[in-house]
Amino acid sequence: RNMSSAGPEGRKRMRECEGLIDSLVYYIQGAIADHEPNDKATENCVCILHNLSYQLEVELPESYTRSIYMQRRNISSNDKTPGCFGTRSRKVKEKQQDTPLPEEKSNPKGVESLWHSTLIRIYLSLIAKSTRNYTQEASLGALQNLTAGTGPMPFSVARTVVQKANGLPSIRAMLHVSHPAVKKTAVSLLRNLSRNTSLQSDIAREVLPDLVSALPECVPGCDVACETTASICYTLFNLTQSSSHNARLLLSAHGLPKVIAISMNDSNMFSKASKAASVLLYSLWSHTDLHSAYKK
Repeated sequence: RNMSSAGPEGRKRMRECEGLIDSLVYYIQGAIADHEPNDKATENCVCILHNLSYQLEVELPESYTRSIYMQRRNISSNDKTPGCFGTRSRKVKEKQQDTPLPEEKSNPKGVESLWHSTLIRIYLSLIAKSTRNYTQEASLGALQNLTAGTGPMPFSVARTVVQKANGLPSIRAMLHVSHPAVKKTAVSLLRNLSRNTSLQSDIAREVLPDLVSALPECVPGCDVACETTASICYTLFNLTQSSSHNARLLLSAHGLPKVIAISMNDSNMFSKASKAASVLLYSLWSHTDLHSAYKK
């Protein structure tokens, strides 16, 4: 667990170690099957996998990712971005979002397991069944890592979480836990998921009222809660930016007074949350059909 947080070279060596990832996944599967999701070894295994999933799409060898992802044919041959999915133009990113992944391997090995639907379902199962905060946070964090980029892998993982594995109810429950780091990671994962336009209606329907409920009445007084508040505002921004229907959902969940109160805080220390709330308000005002409802 300690070695897996030793930086890019350490992660690379551990991903390449034959049998290591497979053994970790095998152990966790056994723990879940035996109804023991709270033991310390399971926590350690999940934390290792969480660390190994960090920066995954950037750090995978280009030769490996080229053989997996069909969209390489759309990328200029003189693109020097490391890995398969660096920062590129919006047009290319949109193309990647629509690029289907090849069929999943039924028996993934090694690094392939890190984004396979089997492990995604394991993480969701641990989020739902474990009462150990570190295990919940690491499971949420691994999914957050896997959905953080702009290539086809993050969008495929996001679709699996939301549509194939029905993961939103488990993630939604984490918005109401008392542990601040678990809640912060759950919100960060939802923020990543909400970037995928094809999933926004599902996410809004299942989670938007809970996101509004998780917003404080004013800017919170600590850094972690402040970052969580900012992430909630940006998630709501993603969900409402192009959808008047979702903006109306936010309104009916009594979110507007909270967002206004957060945006009006003048303290520099908490400007991150206030700025995010202001960006959300500006976006909400762009729905001109809701102006009369806003004023009421």
